[in-house]
Amino acid sequence: MAKEILIKPIISEKSEKLSEKLTQYSFIVNKSVNKIEIRKAVEDQYGVTVSRVNTLIMPKKARSRNTKSGVLKGHLSSFKKAIVTLEEGETIDLYDQL
Repeated sequence: MAKEILIKPIISEKSEKLSEKLTQYSFIVNKSVNKIEIRKAVEDQYGVTVSRVNTLIMPKKARSRNTKSGVLKGHLSSFKKAIVTLEEGETIDLYDQL
């Protein structure tokens, strides 16, 4: 494919709780893809059945840091996040790929 769909999984405390209780997994995805493409990519890459896909675009965040020459201001880029819900009884081992 010309564009990479799944960039990387999100591994945090909140995503771990979602995966344990609700079988929901979070991924950073390409901004130009839609829910159908995300569903197909997850099913092909991990061999699971996806029941639902939710997407949201996280806004950019302002950051500043102190240096010898003064305060540098910048921002973290915005990104698209996909929360994928799997069918009952299916799981993804995200630590296998690390």
